[in-house]
Parts: sequence; structure tokens; C-alpha cells
Amino acid sequence: MSSPDFAEIRSRFPIIERQINGRELIYLDSAASAQKPQQVLDVMARGYDTHYANVHRGLHTLSEESTDAYEAVRGKVARLIGA
Repeated sequence: MSSPDFAEIRSRFPIIERQINGRELIYLDSAASAQKPQQVLDVMARGYDTHYANVHRGLHTLSEESTDAYEAVRGKVARLIGA
């Protein structure tokens, strides 16, 4: 098995491009918050732009769309982890 391409992985996270005090950012506080790759940021923005509403809380179209999207992801994660 080949070792991971850390430069390629880092390139997926826009915030990692930042420099702080002249040094590249290395973020180790993921217990408090996790940095997100661009793909996740794009999906989140699309959700906010098109159908953001409370999940499992409303009977209107936006809430139903949000609930459907949420449940679809839950199913994918369950299959991924074998739950």
C-alpha cells in the first residue's frame, strides 16, 4: 500500500492555504471543530442557497427537502460504516 499524498489531501482544504505568523497552518483542534474540504463547503453552500430549513420539523417544501437530503446522507454513512 502506498503512503498517502498529504500535499494532495491538504489541497482539498481551502483554510489550510492560510499562513499564520509566516508559517503554514497545521490545525490540531479537531475535537472542537473540524476543517472542511472544498467539496463539503460546496455542498453546504448549495444547501443554504436552495433548501435550507429545519430537518424533521416542518411540513413545508423546504423542510421536506432538507429532511430528504439529511436522511439520504444518513443512509450513505450507515452503509459506509456497516451500521
